[in-house]
Amino acid sequence: MRVVVVGASGNLGTAILRRFRADSTITSVVGVTRRAPRQAPPPPYDVAEWVACDISARNDDEETVLRTLADAFAGAAAVVHLAWAIQPSHARAYQRQVNVEGTRRVVEAARRAGVPHLVVASSVGVYGPAVDDDLHDELFPAVGVPSSRYSVDKAAQERVLDEAEEAHPGLAIARLRPALVFQRAAGNEIKGIFLGPFVPARLLDGRLPVLPWPRAVRVQAVHADDLAEAAREAVVRQVRGAFNLAGPGILRGPDVAAVLSQAKIREVPRPVARAALSAAWHARVAPIDPGWLDLAGSVPLLDTSRAEEMLAWRPRYTAVQALQEVVEGMAQGSGTASPPLTPRRGRFVREATDA
Repeated sequence: MRVVVVGASGNLGTAILRRFRADSTITSVVGVTRRAPRQAPPPPYDVAEWVACDISARNDDEETVLRTLADAFAGAAAVVHLAWAIQPSHARAYQRQVNVEGTRRVVEAARRAGVPHLVVASSVGVYGPAVDDDLHDELFPAVGVPSSRYSVDKAAQERVLDEAEEAHPGLAIARLRPALVFQRAAGNEIKGIFLGPFVPARLLDGRLPVLPWPRAVRVQAVHADDLAEAAREAVVRQVRGAFNLAGPGILRGPDVAAVLSQAKIREVPRPVARAALSAAWHARVAPIDPGWLDLAGSVPLLDTSRAEEMLAWRPRYTAVQALQEVVEGMAQGSGTASPPLTPRRGRFVREATDA
């Protein structure tokens, strides 16, 4: 089975390549990325033949992008689309071009190449606000959180997929909707995306004096290797539809404080936390905008029953274990030989990355 992975060099892409490298069912892998790894890359990047393509290229270069993608997709049994831009967070037009128009281009290239199956990394962020702590399945409204740019783009991305399913019923589309995706190897990248260069890595080694935690925020997480297993099953089983993915457990303030600050925590009213984050973002001290806090405070908790039933998915890592791994990776500056994951201390991340 030949599989093409778009955005293969980031957090999730690295985990998927690890999984494909150990899988005899996947006989050929093509990695598509804006900046391909150097020649003769180390594992897991050596499993793929690499194609350089910037899916966010200017509109007048669109036909070139489509031809490059369609050529890379030729003969593939499935395309896995992971490419996504979170940074630079002040470049809204760039984010939209990668996230929404980039997805539209991947869909069109898959259609031109006659690819029968498309697996797309969506997110818990596609869902609208939830007002309870119940577990919700994939029928929960996928309308996004209006004040979160990430969420707005995820909802727009899925509308692109809705249009593709209606216009091209022969193209089977699966949507993976994970919670926060963590692994040790992405520690430096995730620190750069969410904390930036002004938070010392040494404080993340359990030495944070106290954890300020926005009141009532609770989130879920999934280890990248568990998500990669779900992606592998989606590809091999050629499934359609949406799949929620989260490891066991819910991360609340005390759970995060136990990892970061020896259980020392101070709850902060959400409006106060939002105002502080907004000021820091506008001053370009914080790399993420306040919409991320709105998203964290309103996403639904995921019911993963469909993935367990249709993909035989059984996550090996709990949410706490995934968090512990990524925090260790942040503290240690962990990365890989892939351009997006190569440690570059003191700089904001500018790559299109998976999330």
